[in-house]
Amino acid sequence: MTAEKPCQPLDFIRLHEEAMRERSDEFFRLMHRRRSVRDFSPNPVPRGVIENALRAAGSAPSGANRQPWHFVVVETAQIKRRIRLAAEEEEREFYQRRASEEWLSALEPLGTDASKPFLETAPYLIVIFLKKFSRAENGERLKNYYTAESVGIATGMLIAALHNAGVATLTHTPSPMKFLNDILSRPPEEKPYMILVAGLPAEGAQVPAIARKPLEEMVDFL
Repeated sequence: MTAEKPCQPLDFIRLHEEAMRERSDEFFRLMHRRRSVRDFSPNPVPRGVIENALRAAGSAPSGANRQPWHFVVVETAQIKRRIRLAAEEEEREFYQRRASEEWLSALEPLGTDASKPFLETAPYLIVIFLKKFSRAENGERLKNYYTAESVGIATGMLIAALHNAGVATLTHTPSPMKFLNDILSRPPEEKPYMILVAGLPAEGAQVPAIARKPLEEMVDFL
């Protein structure tokens, strides 16, 4: 006989159709206003807001519930400085040597370059690591499953939770990012996934004028 799996009642709130429509409409309008920000204010954001957003991210579904993520929240000026210098070194290589003309052309409307002052200006850098393996209580090494998908979902939930709380964000992925393991003292089996810059926009901050695909261009109902 196999042992019964431990279970608990599902905590799920059933909504009337009108409430479902209202909530979905409110959430769409909220998220539609979300934009990636590159000009940040140094003004602080309450740490509790960041902690709650991370708790929300940690509730994301994951392969075999292995939760293959680790978040390092950087708020120390000296560490942010080290990350900026290392990231800009990789970015210079990217813009000068690694990137194709097609890629650079695609980035041109966004006005990005190798200078990344937001890595020092913003109050928080949330560095997200992907864990290919976990450890059991007895120290046994366990393989994690669907790690990229799981960490991607958690990252999206983190961005949404921060935006919902009035915190602006920017996804930043210099390549390669192995320098983050060294600066943040993370083990080599953890792979840097993303730097999520978080804070308040600077006064007068502007963003590129872009359009988003309408529903009919990105969805098929069959």
